[in-house]
Formats: sequence, structure tokens, C-alpha cells
Amino acid sequence: QVHVAESGGGLVQPGGSLRLACTASGSIFNYMGWYRRAPGKKHERVATISGDGTTTLGDAVKGRFTVSRDNAKKELYLQMNNLRPDDTALYHCFMTSSPDQPYYWGQGTQVTVSS
Repeated sequence: QVHVAESGGGLVQPGGSLRLACTASGSIFNYMGWYRRAPGKKHERVATISGDGTTTLGDAVKGRFTVSRDNAKKELYLQMNNLRPDDTALYHCFMTSSPDQPYYWGQGTQVTVSS
């Protein structure tokens, strides 16, 4: 019943920008966010956004990334600016009714930052 799908990844040069989108279907659309996984690194929480719009950002992306949502469209976004090679990762979106409930995950979209 719940389906999450990401888009917007691609290949960019260092210093470039990308905007990721996550579209959710189903009835659960409240607490959402982004994680990423890169080779040799732990699964890292990038950003979260609650139903009231309150956001968090991981330390590695503060000042460069912005998370937002459109409740009417049931979409989640991640604006990524000043990208670095170490931002290269598979980015995937999650959604849940609340942070203490099970998460639903998308398949991910690949972001590659290369000079």
C-alpha cells in the first residue's frame, strides 16, 4: 500500500547542485527524510522533516543541503548545493507515521560528484 520512489540523482561536478525528489503513495505521509550510503561508510542520516515542517540536517551537510516537503503533492525534496566528492552516495528516502514507527523506504537514487 505504501510506495516511495526517489528521483533527481545524477553526475555533477564538485561545487554543483542537484535537487532530489521523493514521491510517496499510500496513506502514510508524516515524518520523512533522507539517508545515504557510500562505499566504506556507514548508513548516514542526511535530513529529516516532520509533519509541521521542522527539519534536521546531518553535520556533514549543514549549510549546503536543504530539505522541504509539499504535503499536497506528497513529495519530499532535498536541495543539494556545493556538492563535494564525498557526497557521492546512494540517497534514499523514508517515510513513517512517526519517528518511533517502522520506516518505509525507496529504492534510492545515485548521486555522483566527480571532477
